[in-house]
Formats: sequence, C-alpha cells, structure tokens
Amino acid sequence: MTEYYIHTLSNGIRAVFRRVKSPVAWCALTLNTGSRDELPREAGLAHFTEHMLFKGTARRRPHHINSRLEKLGGELNAFTTKEETVVHATTLRDNFPHATELIADIFFNSTFPEREIARERDVVLDEINSYKDSPTDRIYDEFEDLLFAGSPLGHNILGMRSSVRKFDGASIKTFVERTYNTDQMVFTVAADVSEKTFVRTVERYFGGARRMERSFARETPPPVAAFDKTLARGTHQAHCIIGSCAYSNTDPRRVALALLVNILGGPAANSRLNTLLREKNGLTYSAEAAFTAFSDTGIATIYFGTERDRVGRCRELIDGVLHDMRATALTTRQLAAAKKQLVGQLAISMESREGNVLSAGKSLLIYNEIDAPEAIYRKIEAVTAADILEVANEIFGQTSVLTYGNGGG
Repeated sequence: MTEYYIHTLSNGIRAVFRRVKSPVAWCALTLNTGSRDELPREAGLAHFTEHMLFKGTARRRPHHINSRLEKLGGELNAFTTKEETVVHATTLRDNFPHATELIADIFFNSTFPEREIARERDVVLDEINSYKDSPTDRIYDEFEDLLFAGSPLGHNILGMRSSVRKFDGASIKTFVERTYNTDQMVFTVAADVSEKTFVRTVERYFGGARRMERSFARETPPPVAAFDKTLARGTHQAHCIIGSCAYSNTDPRRVALALLVNILGGPAANSRLNTLLREKNGLTYSAEAAFTAFSDTGIATIYFGTERDRVGRCRELIDGVLHDMRATALTTRQLAAAKKQLVGQLAISMESREGNVLSAGKSLLIYNEIDAPEAIYRKIEAVTAADILEVANEIFGQTSVLTYGNGGG
C-alpha cells in the first residue's frame, strides 16, 4: 500500500511526502487557483502570472531561475488549469533541497519586472494565436464558454489578447495577493530521503512564507439551456463536440461516469465510439469521450473530426450508442470487462512518479486525504450496471452540440 506522510506548516501550507527508492526526486507545489478565479478584467491573468514566476525574484534573474536545476541535470516546469497553478521539478535526489528552495523562491519572492512583462506579453499573445490555429483545442474552449456562459469557468485559460495587453506588475501583484493563499497550497515530494530531512527542508524554505488565507468562494456556473450551434472556422475538416454539464470532483457518481466515458470513448482502441465510427464505418480518424470534474460542477464530452458531409452520419451513430447506454444495462460480463480495463489503465498511469506527485497534491486539496490505489479500485468495483444506466440518462439524456462545419470564418 502506498503510504504518504503529511506535515502542516504554521502558515497553512501542507507538505506531502512519499519515500521512494530512486536516485531521482520529484516535487511540486500545487495552488488551488486557476483561470476561474479571475475577475472579469483579469481574463488570462492566472496563466500569465504562472509565466511571470520564472522572470525574476529578489535574488535571481530569469537566466538564473531557468538554469538553476538544468545545470544539475534536472527540470523545472509549470502549468495552469481552470482551477490550479502548479510548479513542478524533477532532479537528482541529492539536489532535492535545491529544487525546494527554487520553487519557494519563485512563488514567494517574484518581483514581476515590467521589462520582463513586456517580453512575456508577446510570448503569450503568440501562444494565443497558435491556439487559434488548432481547431481540436479551440472547439473545446468555445464549447465550455457556451456551456458555462456567465462564469469565468468557461473562459479560455490563455485569456484574450485585449486583456493580456493590459497586464502590468500592479495587476499581477494584486492577483497574487488575492489568490496565492497559503491555506490553498500543497507541496508534494517523492524522494529517497528521510522524513526528518523532508520536514527540515520544507520548514526551512516554506516555513517563512507569510500566512495568507482565502477570503473568497467560487460561484457555481448558472444553468444554460441546451444548444446546437454551428460556427464557421475555415477548417479543412468538420469538428464536433457533444456534451453537457456533469458531476463535481466530490460527487460519488463521478466514478460511474468515469467508467461510462471510458466505455464510450476512452484511450483504448476497443471503445464503442472508436469501434463504430472508425473501425466499422471509416468515418473518422479520432472519436473520443472525456470527463473533467471541477470543484462544483463538471463537463462530459464526445468529440470527433470528420469530412463535412459525414457529420450527420456520425451524429446518428453516436446518438444510437448513447440511446443504447441509456436504455440497456450492461451485462455482468460487459461490466466486469469495463472495470478491469479502467483499473488496468489507472494502474499503469500510476507507475509515473511525477504523475503520483501531481495527483497526490490535487487529492489533498480536494478531499483532505490521499486515496491509495486500492481504495480507488474498490470504488470502481462498487459501480453497478444500474449506476451506469442512471448517469447515462442524467448526463447524456439531453446534450448540447458545437460544430465547426461551414467554410470561411
């Protein structure tokens, strides 16, 4: 059984440790702040702030930040989601204190110099332009913007060019002061060091950070009527997303939905949608289903890309699959096979030490505990055919559709 040691600092930061036999150490600071925590005038600021963490601290210039671990053979990286900002590092075990100090330095001592903001603004604007050239990415964002209309949860993580152009040091510092709360931070480590060394290291580099508690709460997106919308985007293919709002990451029904989505269009070639649309009918190269849970809601989607004159046929076939899932319970054999497949996929994914570090931090933020793999498998095994039938009807009974279908645009 995987065992974690949890240490809480006086400023509210929680530190998680798992001892692993390896010459490599993995660590990550996970902050419960993402693009949905932006104010209307701040669209894209969470992501932009993450970029600016690497652009200078009170004691380091950008070059020193970027080369600190790389000179030792390690890596430092970061990402922003709708609800998280994460900085993570991989390094040799003996350099674990260096990685910890560096992450603490950029999180708590960044200066956000205006000259670097000007340079990074152009980088992010280029990133926005690149994203607009990728219809498979863009359609997901536009679908979420329609589904979560009226909520920052629907906004593109990168933000808008108009808002990014206005960011300056003052706006970043105001955002950090409001959202970089120590009671919303988890620092996670997997390394072959002792618990004593772990505690001493995190206390040394994170213990001096000023305590900042969260003073705001997220607002749940308002309900939106189902839609069926087609947009002109000038793509060679048609792209289509079918989906609806789904369960939050604390709703127990999320496990049954995750199993259903995996059956419909998970990564395996034998998923129902891939088998029907690609293997049997040759209508598409890619057909996939996904479920993302947030703190108070979620989203379940089916995506495919195809020739424009095949969209109608693809939708007919998908409607047929969804009807079957809502009308007919899985047999005992089908359910057992689906569970075995999902458990196997999860077990393989958990072999990634970096993935473990990232998931453990997120789990502690959401659930105030870290589920062992065995506990996750038990939850999957407890799902019944009736559970899947129920969530199929609730989530896919009435769906919304967004299609990139006409030329031009």
